[in-house]
Amino acid sequence: MVYHYLGHREREREREREEMKIFERKVYRCILGPVYDNEKENWRILTNKEIYVCYKKPTAIETVRLNRLRWFGHVQSMEQNRIPERVLYMNLGTTRLTGRPRNRWQDEVRDDGRLVGGEGWQGKVRNREEWKKLLRTARNRHILHMAMECMNEH
Repeated sequence: MVYHYLGHREREREREREEMKIFERKVYRCILGPVYDNEKENWRILTNKEIYVCYKKPTAIETVRLNRLRWFGHVQSMEQNRIPERVLYMNLGTTRLTGRPRNRWQDEVRDDGRLVGGEGWQGKVRNREEWKKLLRTARNRHILHMAMECMNEH
């Protein structure tokens, strides 16, 4: 039962990411416009691969995931009992709605942290320079984007 729930949660999360990628590509197609195909002598829209080659910046999803990790590292480096840290770990004591639970912010951070830094990623958060280097590497190598592509292939 638990495995079924986890699989369902992961499929829902992937569907949301896929919808975001589709929207993003539609926006890029509007910005970049059609291209003229000399072989077929007609105009056509760009393929997904052509869009990503033309626009070498991180995708919107990748940017959100990196900023979420960056903010988490920022809060972790704060002194104890600061308001952002208290809010991050606050338990509201309310009951959740029935049905599939929505992903919590901390769950997303945990998953992204594992992708970027491996199993020992939480130890790297405390060292500011090492954390910055890890996030810079993830951004430059598109680690979060590649992880999404690999998940979609399976």
